[in-house]
Amino acid sequence: MPTELVLASASPFRRALLKNAGIDFEIQAADIDERAVEAPLRQSDVGPQDTALVLALAKASDVSARKPGALVIGSDQTLSLGDEIFHKPADMEGARRHLLRLSGKTHQLNSAVVILRDGETLWQHVGTADLTMRALDPGFIGRYLSRIGDAALSSVGAYQLEGVGVQLFEKIDGDYFTIIGLPMLPLLAALRDLEAIDG
Repeated sequence: MPTELVLASASPFRRALLKNAGIDFEIQAADIDERAVEAPLRQSDVGPQDTALVLALAKASDVSARKPGALVIGSDQTLSLGDEIFHKPADMEGARRHLLRLSGKTHQLNSAVVILRDGETLWQHVGTADLTMRALDPGFIGRYLSRIGDAALSSVGAYQLEGVGVQLFEKIDGDYFTIIGLPMLPLLAALRDLEAIDG
């Protein structure tokens, strides 16, 4: 009997990546308060990569408890500028402030992915991509936000690279899948090692 694979995420991007790769899986969104999980990490100076990993593990653990025997994939991503972690902007003013802070600088997208079975961590990985934003004129930022509207509030950096957001950048170093939020090549290798997919 094939192993049941469960994605512990409501992200349409992660769902699409797995579906496009031909993986059979079901979706079971985790029910955790991410900010509550993250709060003690901030107190103890846990870095952005480890924060992404802790959040991915929390999501997978929550779902694993409800899906005995299944391989549960948990994933999370942080955006960091140095040691500062950014969260999704609450409103357009927050999006504008994010872009002003990131303008002309290189920030990191840290994408963690884990596989759990019955609460036990079988595998974990964190991929990091470096993204350099060009120096953005405040007027351009306003026009950009007007153009994309509420989509600015759906991602932590107030941009989607696969859309108009690509215009914000001058250089990108890193794996495409890591940037989207699920490091697919290491994940697929791990699923093959676990004999969860054909290999």
